[in-house]
Amino acid sequence: MAITVRGKNLDITPALRDYVEKRVKKVTKYFDKTGDIAVILKVEKGRHQVEVTVPVDGILLRGEESTADMYASIDQVMDKIEKQIEKHKTKLTKKFRGGGFRADVASTVTVPEVDDEIIVRTKKFAVKPMDPEEAILQMNLLHHDFFMFLNIETEQVNLVYRRKDGQFGLLEPEF
Repeated sequence: MAITVRGKNLDITPALRDYVEKRVKKVTKYFDKTGDIAVILKVEKGRHQVEVTVPVDGILLRGEESTADMYASIDQVMDKIEKQIEKHKTKLTKKFRGGGFRADVASTVTVPEVDDEIIVRTKKFAVKPMDPEEAILQMNLLHHDFFMFLNIETEQVNLVYRRKDGQFGLLEPEF
């Protein structure tokens, strides 16, 4: 496990790096195996923003926080990650007791170079076979409103989404 700390509009001091690494290592005690953890520290319009992504056995724990103080932002985002772990701990233990997820979900982000394109961001990721319930769990862990996955039952790409009434929907292609 490696912890990558990057700064945007900010120089990362050794003290700041040490503080981030100390706080992030507390989260890794919950898991036997974690991937490379990415921490992005930004300063925009006087706000100190922190984004943390923790890949754990194929799932992604992610948190963002923004305050007037960088250290407070780090503390709050790590508290968020710990709450995600506690919230989903029993679900993860019950559902994936045997071997857990496979660590094959990775995403990369590319931005088109031409400014007049309609598509402003493209995101690619490895599609993992799973059932809709597992996709909903992954969607909740990422705090997204939708999640695309390969349905293990139909062997087709499906999409789960959160409806306005709080329930979930499943989109299946029809050819």
